[in-house]
Amino acid sequence: MFAALLGSFAEAQRVLAEQGHALDIKTVRLIAYRMAERVRLVQKTSAYVSKNQENLAGRRVVVSTDGGRIRLREKKRGPKTAKKRTRYKGSWREPKLFIIYVVDDKGRQSYSFAPLIDGAVGGPDTLFVMMERYLLDLNIQAADQLLFVSDGATWIWNRVPDLLAALGLPAHNVHLLIDFYHAVQHLNKAASERKGWTAKERKRWLNKQRKRLIRGEVDLVIEAIRSCCKGRNSKKIRTQLNYFIKHQRHMAYAHIASLNLPIGSGAMESAIRRVVNLRLKGPSVFWCKPNAEAMLLLRAFYKTGRWQQLKSWAFSPVYVYSR
Repeated sequence: MFAALLGSFAEAQRVLAEQGHALDIKTVRLIAYRMAERVRLVQKTSAYVSKNQENLAGRRVVVSTDGGRIRLREKKRGPKTAKKRTRYKGSWREPKLFIIYVVDDKGRQSYSFAPLIDGAVGGPDTLFVMMERYLLDLNIQAADQLLFVSDGATWIWNRVPDLLAALGLPAHNVHLLIDFYHAVQHLNKAASERKGWTAKERKRWLNKQRKRLIRGEVDLVIEAIRSCCKGRNSKKIRTQLNYFIKHQRHMAYAHIASLNLPIGSGAMESAIRRVVNLRLKGPSVFWCKPNAEAMLLLRAFYKTGRWQQLKSWAFSPVYVYSR
């Protein structure tokens, strides 16, 4: 728990020592990694979540996903160092997370269901398989409404149709949405490419398109951007135009707001910061892939208040049987 809560294994070791538990860092690290290993094994051999304990039936569910940035320690070809150590390179990789939470009739997060955060350092296919398993185990088919909100990353939206097909949800209960604030960022990029505008003209244009966007008038926004595709940087502006054309049907902000559902993925952005950035990312911090996935699991469940659930899995009789 201290390894997941604190900023490093060294901090966890010091706190344990102050409490009278004299363990070296290697032992603390091994305990943490073994616990995560046990949890994953139990999940794969039984269920990711017990339906008897938690259920999404009749609830308004929000699902979001995104990726962070960490550095992995990957072996490098070539001779070993003078100390006979294997050379490695610190490659930037994208750990991918998802969050599942419930909102009430007013669109505020419901505390009757603890948010569920999990993810993987592997590819997006691994993440979507995990997401599917969690949602099925939580009985998502009986949910009142499901909102999937995210940024416009291709790796996300290429896999959403298959996910929804596997979940078997009625079409009228499912809403797909591009995060409003990411859409506004693309408006900013389009406006910044118009070099002939003054700061005042650019701000006026942005405010007008933002209001149109929030009202669901995406077709007018597209026409406004298209009219800017001339002169210098027209190619760059057209890139932003294609973004809005591609995701036009995912920008029904007025309709989503009328249902009292969130139009942004702020919960996901917060999860990336709390789970990844504040624990796995830092100067001169490199992870082996299995260790990064283990820490991601421990950190995510601790930050969502699900540590006791993690402990029950780690010491479950299912683990002994699976071994």
